[in-house]
Amino acid sequence: HRLRTKDTRLSQYNQTEIKAMLGSYTKVLFIRHPFHRLIATFLQGMGINPSFSSFIQEVLDSGMHNGSVAWKPLVSLCQPCLVQYDYVVMFGFLRHELDHLLRRAGLPAGSLLTELTDSQVQWTYKWLSEQMFSELSAQQKKQLARFYRQDLAAFLFPGSLLSE
Repeated sequence: HRLRTKDTRLSQYNQTEIKAMLGSYTKVLFIRHPFHRLIATFLQGMGINPSFSSFIQEVLDSGMHNGSVAWKPLVSLCQPCLVQYDYVVMFGFLRHELDHLLRRAGLPAGSLLTELTDSQVQWTYKWLSEQMFSELSAQQKKQLARFYRQDLAAFLFPGSLLSE
């Protein structure tokens, strides 16, 4: 019987253990628009050097299998077609969704949360996205659409940043 830690992956367990865990746990998947994940990773790790366009080219060149968990497609990381999640919570709607989850767990809504301002987060990412994605070539935009096609099909992310 293995000790479960936050770093233990589901794939490290045998089929019986996996089935027991998936059957008894409440499964919550927190998702974020893949392009917002790219922007956050770029800003956290690099800032302005190299350019956003150069960073995106590095992501595309790394491919799906060699890329960082920070930008790999969610479908490849979380297997939403294989694992039946009880909740899918989208970044930008955290306040509303977490209140619901807390109530379901028998806790008072908002009891553990600092004040989240989802609308400000959404507005900021919309503005940042428009600015940063305007730097990308038409070819890079096409490649990103292909790279994240499964995520964009699996989750109802608002609007595309890839249109010319």
